[in-house]
Amino acid sequence: MASPDLSLQETAWADSDESRSEIRVVVNGKEVRAVVPDRLLLSDFLRDHLGLTALKIACGEGACGACTILIEGEPARSCIQLAVQVDGAEIVTLEGMNASQGLNHVQQLFQQHHALQCGFCTPGWLMTVYSMIERSVDPDSPEIAQYLSGHICRCTGYRNIWTAVRQALGAPNDAPVNPVSKEE
Repeated sequence: MASPDLSLQETAWADSDESRSEIRVVVNGKEVRAVVPDRLLLSDFLRDHLGLTALKIACGEGACGACTILIEGEPARSCIQLAVQVDGAEIVTLEGMNASQGLNHVQQLFQQHHALQCGFCTPGWLMTVYSMIERSVDPDSPEIAQYLSGHICRCTGYRNIWTAVRQALGAPNDAPVNPVSKEE
């Protein structure tokens, strides 16, 4: 999948009388400068104005995880942040993680383990997994449950997702899956 052109279409804001601020961010390795309405959500800036549509908007309240991106390497919900709040930050979306040819290793594991169905929530899950890989989270760590607790999937079983995540973190293919139960 080719990376979208990150050219900005500021004309969408030209007719607005609301207050605006200039921001500078690095998105998927490319610097972007824009004057944006102060109330513009980061998710809307990324999706509607930069064309980065892998992140999805589902709940609009930061509870489901579909809009998760990385800000300065940390998973963050883009639907509850304003674009002006990330001025000067480095942002990575799923488009910035995609392999130049086909699926990357983590995406292949999600596919192999049927850890996705409709795919709507998948970008958020993947961004969180990439963050865990960067931190070298142990595949048997209870910390995984904390990372994944902010994601909701309505289509598939969490067991498949858990298996894909653990293998992405280095668990062997035949390792038993023991998601941390809520009773623990």
